[in-house]
Amino acid sequence: MPPAILDPERLPVVIASGQAIERDSLVTPVELMARACESALADAPGLRDRIDRLSVVDVMTKTGPAPATEIAAQLSLGADVVNEVTTVGGNTPQWLVSRAASEIAAGTLSVTLIAGSEAIRSSRARRAQGLPRHEGATDLAPDAVVGDDHPGFGPAELAVALLAPVHVYPLFENVLASRAGRDGPAQRIALGELMTPFTKVAAAHPYAWFRQERSAAEIATPSADNRIVCEPYTKRMTAFLGSDQAAAVLVCSLAAARRAGIADRAVFVWSGAEAVDVRFVTARTDPGRSPAIRAAGEALFAAASTAAKRTVGVDDLERMDIYSCFPSAVQMAAEALGLATDDTRGLTVTGGLPYFGGPGNNYTTHGIATLTDCLRDGTGTGTRLGMATGLGWFVTKHALGLYASTPPPGGFQRGDTTTAQAAIDGTAADVAEGLDAPETATVVAATVWRDNDGTAAGAPVVARLADGRQMAVSPADADVVAAMGDTDMPGLIGGAVVVQAGEPRYRLAER
Repeated sequence: MPPAILDPERLPVVIASGQAIERDSLVTPVELMARACESALADAPGLRDRIDRLSVVDVMTKTGPAPATEIAAQLSLGADVVNEVTTVGGNTPQWLVSRAASEIAAGTLSVTLIAGSEAIRSSRARRAQGLPRHEGATDLAPDAVVGDDHPGFGPAELAVALLAPVHVYPLFENVLASRAGRDGPAQRIALGELMTPFTKVAAAHPYAWFRQERSAAEIATPSADNRIVCEPYTKRMTAFLGSDQAAAVLVCSLAAARRAGIADRAVFVWSGAEAVDVRFVTARTDPGRSPAIRAAGEALFAAASTAAKRTVGVDDLERMDIYSCFPSAVQMAAEALGLATDDTRGLTVTGGLPYFGGPGNNYTTHGIATLTDCLRDGTGTGTRLGMATGLGWFVTKHALGLYASTPPPGGFQRGDTTTAQAAIDGTAADVAEGLDAPETATVVAATVWRDNDGTAAGAPVVARLADGRQMAVSPADADVVAAMGDTDMPGLIGGAVVVQAGEPRYRLAER
């Protein structure tokens, strides 16, 4: 029997991308996003008037209620274009691509533009110069909102101010260090080795914020300009949010690309998959692993194997971009996907959020733009495969995508994680928000965050009670904070604290 002929109207491709960066002039997110969109459209001029939908990734910098509508007007898109914005999450760019690919495969979408930006440098500069805050267009009807709008933290985390990524991801890191048998200083050295290849990639990327290669020692050694932010992380290990960056990708059917005369630029979307870890960090029984990345990865490659009509796995990848807001995210993804952290293919095509830049929820759009540019660069032969991953909140929401230089014989496939998701949800521990009497609890995860002068300023702990419930607790007083500042965090994992009655507070157990 001859092979089935794929309908080009239902074969999704990334046909163009654009990126923008601003280091000098003051810009707004909408202005910068429009630059990235124009850059993408310059490579696909025949598609400007055929765009069905404009999706804008949630913008942290102040904008009006309708940034997508504003950009559509700036780009002179048609009046029938559907304008929308996403909910919070670095997973949303890849989710948008997979959703678009599913709709193209179903025959309900032809061309869509996905874009995002942050102008945090400009926002801070306006404030420093006493200039009015940019408000965006306030007289427009709000854009439609799409995506998973579940919060990233619950009452337990809120009660102990465990809300900022820079305070949460170190919890995971100290679990990883404990598992590896390293103390805090040894883990910092290991993280310097992990992240230095990322700086090399960023140094060569034209849209990276820090185009400077750094040694492992420069990353890991605490200094006046590289202070310890939250144990064990130095500043150079954390996502950099102070950039002005934007990116856009144009996704369409192969048929639309052919009609525009640019089909030779097509990078094919083979598969996509999503999954969610236990929503709240306090309820995770093992904060050092991501079952959801594992589930999404397995579904991604199972779907890709169906698309390719042959087995496809992580070893077939040529390029990849692993979401890298903090080193713990990199390590947890590598473990879940079966990758070595020193994989010779490299774990990033941009340089990662600490070095390329972390423009809010939109980093993954840069990853996809760069990855697809790599796959269409004309080098290599045969089918070249690349993977992009994105995550939202605290290693919580995950979206993975597989891209290729050639069309998938079986068409685009969306991975199914329904069964795995139910199993993940079932692992959540019950959470206690307070106790009637003091109780000794086992430390599941812990960290210390520090002021600019290195003084311990906070020390959140996730602890497990004897009945299996878990709690997020903070130090009972300043003496406990100071003592935690002198305590090796990985060595505390598995140890004991005494949780007090009433508010979620703890003291160190006597040793």
